[in-house]
Amino acid sequence: MQNSADSAVFVPHFHWDREWYEPFQVFRHRLVTALDTVLETAEANPDFRFTVDGQMAAIEDYLEMRPENRGRVAALVARGQLAIGPWLILLDEFLCSGETIVRNLQMGWAAAAELGGSMPVGYLPDMFGHVAQMPQILARAGIEHAALWRGVPGSVDGHAFRWRAPDGSEVRTEFLFDGYDNGLDVLLVPDQIGRALGEYAEMTAGRWGGDPLLAMAGTDHNAPDPRLAAWLRRASSDERAITIATLDEYIREHVRDEVSAVVTGELRSHVRGNILPGVLSVRLALKQRMAVAERTVDHAERMNALWSRRDDSPFLSLAWHKIIESSAHDSVVGSGTDETSDQVEARLAEAAQTARAVRDAALAEPAARVPSDGHLVANPLPFPRTALAEVDVVAPPEGTVLVATDDDGSVHPVQLVSQAPTVLADERMDASQLERVLRRIHRRELFGRLIDHYELTPGSLVFHLAEVPSSGPFDLLILRREVAAAAAAHPGEWRVLTVEEARATALVPVEVPASGLTSFRVAPADTAPGLRTAPATARDRTLANGLVEATVAADGTLDVTGTDGTVLYGVGRLVDGGDRGDSYNYAPPARDVLVSEPAEVTTELLENGPLRSRIRVTRVYEWPAALSSERDVRATRTVPTPVETLVEVRAGEPFVRVSTSFLNQSADHRLRFHVPLPEPVAGSASAGQFSVTERGLTAEGGWGEYPLPTFPASAFVSAGAANVLLDHASEYELVGDGSELAVTLLRAIGSISVNIHPLRDEPAAGEIPAPGAQDLGVRVENRFAVLPSATGWRGANAVALAEYFRNDVLVTRGTAPADGPLPPAATGVRVDGTDVLVSSVRRVTDEDRGAGTELRLVAMSATGSAARVTGAFTEATTVDLLGRPLSTTPVADGLELALGPWEIRTVVVR
Repeated sequence: MQNSADSAVFVPHFHWDREWYEPFQVFRHRLVTALDTVLETAEANPDFRFTVDGQMAAIEDYLEMRPENRGRVAALVARGQLAIGPWLILLDEFLCSGETIVRNLQMGWAAAAELGGSMPVGYLPDMFGHVAQMPQILARAGIEHAALWRGVPGSVDGHAFRWRAPDGSEVRTEFLFDGYDNGLDVLLVPDQIGRALGEYAEMTAGRWGGDPLLAMAGTDHNAPDPRLAAWLRRASSDERAITIATLDEYIREHVRDEVSAVVTGELRSHVRGNILPGVLSVRLALKQRMAVAERTVDHAERMNALWSRRDDSPFLSLAWHKIIESSAHDSVVGSGTDETSDQVEARLAEAAQTARAVRDAALAEPAARVPSDGHLVANPLPFPRTALAEVDVVAPPEGTVLVATDDDGSVHPVQLVSQAPTVLADERMDASQLERVLRRIHRRELFGRLIDHYELTPGSLVFHLAEVPSSGPFDLLILRREVAAAAAAHPGEWRVLTVEEARATALVPVEVPASGLTSFRVAPADTAPGLRTAPATARDRTLANGLVEATVAADGTLDVTGTDGTVLYGVGRLVDGGDRGDSYNYAPPARDVLVSEPAEVTTELLENGPLRSRIRVTRVYEWPAALSSERDVRATRTVPTPVETLVEVRAGEPFVRVSTSFLNQSADHRLRFHVPLPEPVAGSASAGQFSVTERGLTAEGGWGEYPLPTFPASAFVSAGAANVLLDHASEYELVGDGSELAVTLLRAIGSISVNIHPLRDEPAAGEIPAPGAQDLGVRVENRFAVLPSATGWRGANAVALAEYFRNDVLVTRGTAPADGPLPPAATGVRVDGTDVLVSSVRRVTDEDRGAGTELRLVAMSATGSAARVTGAFTEATTVDLLGRPLSTTPVADGLELALGPWEIRTVVVR
């Protein structure tokens, strides 16, 4: 066997950022030219090989412009000259859900199969770190190898290691320790390739052992020189053999050494390359839109699978495709130009809109069995729950209470939280103008309501509107004839009054079965029934519900007491500091000014139970307007900025809901929400992408980027006695030697990258202005929940409560004739088990077995979990992550699953 000094394998490729410092369509124009060159080069030289960056998006985008070349691409794949897949797109793994990662792999694998098959390598060349469960995701799709660059710890001293997921799954991983372009320097002078390769081989000999040197011959957004194969043939010799291969061929045919190094869990070390952690917090709106889109398509899949006769899979696939496109590592991260970020935001909005249409159409089917004076409630979660439904109702006369009655006759209290005005328009006009008023009416609709009846008297026309008319049919043609006659008989001034029945917003506690449906109607009653749990109350700046308590302190922070008596003092201390960094890395100014004390604090009681209590705290801060021109000092001019904090306690919930809102008027700053801990801690844990990852107070550095210990969290973050449930992927840090948890609310910067960065040696991109990333004039809103517990995230049941917090019940008005009976409640698929996350419930179709319901379950525990799945099914098929059947078992009375530690299990029930 030749050693690394005597042999080398060159892998021609490119890395293609679908959008970045230019928007997608500009980059695509370059992509088409580059792939035209690749196809021509490969067809002219049978020895040429090319690896298409591990993502099918480049091929899809190309073939959309060059559909006539589909056969050429397939032919090159068949000959082994073109390696495509396995991903649809190269994603940022921390800024999307674990389910999005799986769908990305599934859609990429399927797209590659249509062109001849995927490269069976989890190629992850440029992601900003890697999630802990990636080895299991790859292994459960049948992929045994990975290849990547960023995030590998300093303990790896070879060119490969065994990457182990928390469940024990492993993939052999090729470590691109010099980046995905390490072969380019060797090619700078074509006549000197042999000499340069020898020098590079000698310099890196300690990495290769007995394996040939891997030279990745490619870079961003450029095809290799068509003369590359000829150059390498001339440089190859008996002393130094050079081969051209795909990445898959290098791993499968050229690597021989056994790999002994093992790395377990996430890869977020800075020791061999920048992981650019500031992308977690820049352009907040993109992170929030990603969470909304993922949540909406998830709900749409569940509703479509369980409650609709219509298969809307094409629409759901479209929504997923747009989400996955947006998850690209230069898209959702927000490191592109303003126009690029605007496009990503619009794409995510379109994904959510597509999914919303499917969700609403699915709910319309059972809603057609609910009377129009009632409401349907759907539970997207596979466990039963009691939740608050917020609905619009007819306001009762003063002194009358409202109650809610469900299908079995149970009566529940109702809390009114607001009342709408009844006079919608009061106009004076000449009789000759009355016809113009009638043009506002569309069949029966007026002002978004329906005309219940009208009163026409000399000089007066009064419309009475209702959401559900109680009178008989309405004939617009008759109204027109009557108004015309009255206007002719009574010329002069008329009064046109439009009123609606008194409306109010009501809160209703609803008991909903697992993945199920229920319904209720609200009506007046003489007395209100009692609550089945302790009420939510407000007194003396304190909200409480018997489980949790929150008191507003004089400085506007909160003292939160948990169910077990644990108290967190000073929750919500806001700390604002300067940021002279860029979209990739935070950087404090050398002479920073931290603002943590408000200039003014006011509180206002908004609601006083019994179902929900709310207090609004307004704190006014004097934040510097920007950095000074030298960028190392914050400006002396300050902007008074009111920050509203809405504190909310609901009956039966063991956590306090908190939301913050402010109009951002300052540039170049970072704002964080602090949660002081009862005592300092040595580490934290955060949930996201199918696992809970534990971290210490520091990060590993040693290359060219200061290792700030800011970390990602998606579902929740836990430190000591504090658990914060999250609405979207967020950035956090333990500060003050582990005495406080800080969650970033906003990081406002003005450049994609800066050439001189105090915490990073190498520019991450060009110094391109990105004024939109300052979020100036934008109302910045965040929502989360605070859950104190002395027993940490497991004792607090944070996995289930985070799902409860993020996933509201779905409420829609019934459409059957009013006053009819409410349909009985219905249960969908139910999953029982501690620390079991159900990542997906969707409709699938198998050519042999027909339609089924696929569930993906995850044991969010180091000790494993027992899960029981019940529903209307008689068999269960375990499948891999690509949907391929593994085993089928009959089911008589529920499916019992013993999930191993952190195991991802996918089953299809029929």
